[in-house]
Amino acid sequence: MYDALLYVSFGGPEGPDDVLPFLRNVTAGRDIPDDRLAEVAEHYHAHGGRSPINEQNRAVIAALQDAMAAAGIDLPVYFGNRNWHPLLPAALRAIHADGHRRVLAHVTAAFSSFSGCRQYRQDLAAALTDSDVDLVIDKTRVFFNHPGFIEAQADRVRDAMAEVDDEDVRLLFVTHSIPLAMARHSDYVAQHMEASRLVVERTVPAAPWELVHCSRSGPPRVPWLTPDVNDRLRELADAGDRQPVVLVPIGFVSDHMEVIHDLDVEAVDTARAVDIPMTRAGTVGTHPRYIRTIVDLVAERIEPDRPRAALGTFGPWHDACPRDCCVVPGSDPAPTVADTAR
Repeated sequence: MYDALLYVSFGGPEGPDDVLPFLRNVTAGRDIPDDRLAEVAEHYHAHGGRSPINEQNRAVIAALQDAMAAAGIDLPVYFGNRNWHPLLPAALRAIHADGHRRVLAHVTAAFSSFSGCRQYRQDLAAALTDSDVDLVIDKTRVFFNHPGFIEAQADRVRDAMAEVDDEDVRLLFVTHSIPLAMARHSDYVAQHMEASRLVVERTVPAAPWELVHCSRSGPPRVPWLTPDVNDRLRELADAGDRQPVVLVPIGFVSDHMEVIHDLDVEAVDTARAVDIPMTRAGTVGTHPRYIRTIVDLVAERIEPDRPRAALGTFGPWHDACPRDCCVVPGSDPAPTVADTAR
């Protein structure tokens, strides 16, 4: 059914000169002044002016190519980003130039939302127009409850637990905050709660746990998902609860700026300030179970009769999204790929 796989991610700067142009791409159309972007840029400059996301994605792609070959799946893998090189239009032109016409895209977002799914599908549709190539693009399903993703994240939690002296811990599952209006018109929160519950069941079933957020942005008048991870740590300390905490970055499949700055710097500083012992679990990254998850998501599209793996109560998510999936009220829905209208 497909003759190429496109690995689609957010993108990130790979040197100091990339930072502001990258941030302008991320915030295009939102009228955010450069002085505000310069403040955010300092997060990147504090880490050498780069994000590790591209490097980590290349490592995942290398592992994925080996795993696909071992599974007998003969598809070339291309890499394209939403916000920084290699950008999607260039990736689509390369795919077309190599003679491929039917593409399966895998997006590095395990959960449904406008920014995690629909916006990527809009960007792919826009990239088709910009690149002026004729391709059919489908998308692998979101994988928040796929056994491989859950087991890989559970394994990272077990590794973190090995660093904690006290087994009596609290798990704080962390994901990117999004506007409430966006959350209300997607299954973002419900999917995160389900994935977190499934990880807890497989690691420390008796531990208290909750979902918290990081990386809130935008004007203060717009409500976003709470609580923020730093606010929650302060609340626990104010209540006299200094139980050791394990942060689990459930909403991120690799270490990018929301992880290495918002969690490894800001949340660590907060935990130290309020005297709460804290460690962070790793993202799934190149964990073999996560790599096999991607292989499985590809294989199930090549073999329509293949059983679709899913844990918990939701079942496997849909392949093609409804036309109005994750649309924020009041917005003008742009064309997408991989929807049920095609």
